[in-house]
Parts: sequence; structure tokens; C-alpha cells
Amino acid sequence: MLQLSLDPSPPISTRFFSELFIIEEEEMANRESSSIWSRKWGKKDYGTIAVAAFTILSFALLFTLDPSSSSSSSSSYSSSSTNNNKVNNPLVKLTLLPNAKLTGAVCLDGSSPGFHFQKGFGSGSDSWVLHIEGGGWCDSIESCSSRQLTALGSSEAMDHEVPFSGILSQVASQNPDFFNWNKVKIRYCDGASLSGNPESEFQNEAKLFFRGRLIWKAIIDEISTMGLANAKQALLSGCSAGGLATLIHCDDFRELFPKNANVKCLADAAFFLDEKDVSGNYTMRSFYSDVVHLQVFILFSVFESFLC
Repeated sequence: MLQLSLDPSPPISTRFFSELFIIEEEEMANRESSSIWSRKWGKKDYGTIAVAAFTILSFALLFTLDPSSSSSSSSSYSSSSTNNNKVNNPLVKLTLLPNAKLTGAVCLDGSSPGFHFQKGFGSGSDSWVLHIEGGGWCDSIESCSSRQLTALGSSEAMDHEVPFSGILSQVASQNPDFFNWNKVKIRYCDGASLSGNPESEFQNEAKLFFRGRLIWKAIIDEISTMGLANAKQALLSGCSAGGLATLIHCDDFRELFPKNANVKCLADAAFFLDEKDVSGNYTMRSFYSDVVHLQVFILFSVFESFLC
């Protein structure tokens, strides 16, 4: 007898294709939903974000470029730095050599040379550091005539007070080795690294004074009366043209002290190579030759006469 199945479930093949169809429909719906969401975001949300970002950037630029806040901040920092410098490194007065004109130890223009002195303290009371100012050279009557109108040729143009910094600083954190030593800054006003010779002035019709060697001796004599002669430690230093002056006078400086004194010389940036420059010329040799023949000419002429 034929029996009919009462199972209401569709055949397996039918259920498979039905479920597959349903899955495809759901995926299509999701893609459509995602597409719609993207289109909505692009038209509305992207625009909103762009406006917000532009607004924030504008405020940032206004704050950054605000001249009042910038100048105020800069002024505040500058003022603070200046005040700290004055507290840590007070200004040191210029001392002009007394009787300089009587001894002939004068600057290019005939004014008195000078130096700045700061007294040592504590364990540095019997130690001295001297620093010779730099500033190039003048190698002709014309360049020396121009130089005599500046602080490098006349004490009348020098600052009467200067801060001590670097090797002359009295701040221990800045200058741990010499902060409490007696410190002297020798002003440079002869244009030839304190080596000028008065006899060279015979060729000079511009009333220029080439007295570098006399200036050196007069300043050292003056400082010796202030305690330099009793120093247990002494350092002579200088930069550039002042460094060359240090090399020139180092031996004389050593002779000022007893043999048991610790005496050193430090020439900073003072070694100029006698080599050709990029143009193929010995520029430094030519320049120094002009300086020597202008300010130290007699000494070399006498030396050459002995050779002959």
C-alpha cells in the first residue's frame, strides 16, 4: 500500500537554494546600506569635519601669529635674561692708564689706553687671569685712520662698563676654573697686537700713534702694583689679534713672576696659516707684511742692517 510522507519540510536541495538566496539578499542589502551611509558621510559629515578643522586651524594661527603675545613673551624672556646676566655678571668699569700721555703709551688717536679689572676672592685671591681683546689689524695709513675713530683705536669710543663672560665670568657654573680669580680685560687700541713701535711714526703724516709695545708695558706695570706681582698663579690669554699678542708677549709675561709661580699662556684662535687661499695668493703673508712694515718697520730695518 502506497504511503505518503507527512513531513512538511521541503527537500534538502530546495532548502539549500532557498538559504543561499536569502544570504545573497542580505549581502546585497548590507552593500546598499554601506553605500548609502558612505554617500551620506561624504555629503554631510565630511563637510562638517572640514569646517571644524578649518576653524581650529584659524584659531591656532591667530594665537601663534599674535604680535602682542609673541612680543610680550620675547620681551619677558629678554628682560629675564638681561636681569640674570646683570646679577651673575655685573658690569665692570673701564680704568684708563694714568699719565699715559707722559709715558707715550697711547692709542692710535693719542688717547689713554685702558683695562677692566675685577678683584678675586676666596681661594682665587692670589691668582690672576688677563685677557687681551681681539679685533683684527690695520695695515695702512688709511685703515688706521679709520680705526682711530672706533673703540679699537681710541678709548674715547670705548664702553665705560662691560660685562665679564666666558673665561672672565664670576659665575662658578659658567667658569669653574677661574670664576674667583682676579680678572683683567686689556682693551686693544693700537691695531698691531700690542707690537707697534714709536719709531715707525716717522713715515706717518696722519698723526697716528703706533705705541703697542709701550701700551703693553704700561698696563702690566699698573696691574703689577694692584697685586699681579705677587700672584702664585697667572694666565695670559687673548683671542684672534689678542691671541697673537699673547704669543708675542708670553715670554715677557713669564719673566714677571718667580720660578715657583704657575704661569701659562692661552692663545685662542691666533694661529694663522701661511698658505695659499682659494685665489692662489698668500693673503695672510701679504697682510702681515704690511702691518709689520707700517708699525714695526724700524726694528726689522735695524735687524736687516746687522745682517748686511
